[in-house]
Amino acid sequence: MKEIKVAVVGATGLVGQTMIRCLEERNFPVGQLIPAASQKSVGKMVTFRGADVPVVTVQEAMNSRPDFALFSAGGAVSLEWAPLFAANDTIVIDNSSAWRMEQDIPLVVPEVNAHVIGKKNRIIANPNCSTIQMVMSLAPLHIRYNIKRIVVSTYQSVTGTGVKAYNQLQNEIEGIDGEMAYPHRIFMNCIPHCDQFLDNGYTKEEMKLINETRKILEAPSIAISATSVRVPVFVGHSESVNVEFQNDFDLKEVRELLSNFPGVIVLDDPLSDKYPMPVNCKGRDEVFVGRIRKDHFQPNTLNLWVVSDNLRKGAATNAVQIAEHILSMSF
Repeated sequence: MKEIKVAVVGATGLVGQTMIRCLEERNFPVGQLIPAASQKSVGKMVTFRGADVPVVTVQEAMNSRPDFALFSAGGAVSLEWAPLFAANDTIVIDNSSAWRMEQDIPLVVPEVNAHVIGKKNRIIANPNCSTIQMVMSLAPLHIRYNIKRIVVSTYQSVTGTGVKAYNQLQNEIEGIDGEMAYPHRIFMNCIPHCDQFLDNGYTKEEMKLINETRKILEAPSIAISATSVRVPVFVGHSESVNVEFQNDFDLKEVRELLSNFPGVIVLDDPLSDKYPMPVNCKGRDEVFVGRIRKDHFQPNTLNLWVVSDNLRKGAATNAVQIAEHILSMSF
C-alpha cells in the first residue's frame, strides 16, 4: 500500500492530538504527517511515531497537497478551508458541524453507513460525538425492528467542549480561580446546557442528535426528543436511550444483535454491578451498551445505557476509520 500524506488541521487541540495518536495506533500508512493549527501554534511540536513534527499554518498544509486532511478546528475554519483542500483533490474528513446536514455531503459512521461514500466525494462529515455512539447502538436494532421514536438524555463530559472546559473542571477540583468555559461551575454540578439554545427551546447539541441520527439511519420519519446535560466527567459521554420500535422484540435477540455488531460491546450484568461507565471506557474505541431492558408501560419499547469515549470513537477514531474505508475503496 502506498504511503499517504495526511494533514491534521487543529493538531494541537484535544481531538487533533487524539487523531494523531489514532493514526499511529491503527498503523495508518502515513508517509508524511502535516500538523496544522492557528498562527499562534505554528512552530510548536507534535509527536508522531517517536519523532517531533513542527506545526504549520493551514495554508502551508494545503499547499503540501495532502491525500487526506482530518479537520478538527471548528466550523468557521472548515467552512473556509475544506472546499479549498477539496479543490486540490484532498479528501477532507471534517469533525465540525459545518457540513453534516448538507445534502450532498456524506455523514458517516463506517460500521453503519459507509456505503454512502462515493469515490468522487472530497468532503466527508464526521458526526457529532453523541450521535455516533447512539447510532452505533441503534443501527442493528433499527434494521431488525424499525425504529419509530427515540427519547434520549445525554450526560456529556467536559472534553466535548474542549481544553478550556477541561481546565475549568481541573481548576475547580483544585480550588483554583480560572477561566470559565461554562456559565456555571461544573464540579459537583450538572448543567442542562450543551451548545447554544435555539428559538425552539432545544440546544444545537440536541438538534444535532435529532437531525444527524435521521440522516445516518436514512430514516427521516423517526421522532426524536433529546436533552443534553454537561456533567463533571473528564472523558466519556453517557446516554440513556428509550427507543420505541414498530415491531416487537426479544431481549435475547437484542443482546445478540448488539454483541454481533462491529464496534459494540455489551456489558450488561447489573446484578454483578457490571454496566458501562465513562471511567472504564476512557481510551477505548468501542461503544459499550448495558442496562438493556423493556419499558414496562410503553409497547415495543426498549431502554439502553450507552457509553463511549467522546474523543476517540466520538471523534478521532471515527474520522480515521472513514479514511481507512476510503483506502479500501482502492484510493
